[in-house]
Amino acid sequence: MKISDVLSSDPEIVSGAVVFKGRRVPVAGLFEYLRARDTLDEFLLDFPTVEREQVEAVIQLAGEDVEQLILKHAA
Repeated sequence: MKISDVLSSDPEIVSGAVVFKGRRVPVAGLFEYLRARDTLDEFLLDFPTVEREQVEAVIQLAGEDVEQLILKHAA
């Protein structure tokens, strides 16, 4: 899955923040919820326009990015 499949950014939408594609919900909000130890279900209840599949894809992409950073610095 590509980032552009689940995320977008447009200066005309939420001041250019990275949002879930097709929604006006900044992806940073998801990570704020997770840092606060809220569940995915709580996030989805508060932002019903975001689909679970989008959230799961963003988390997977973030994990892949972290893994690549670790491998890059370990080499």
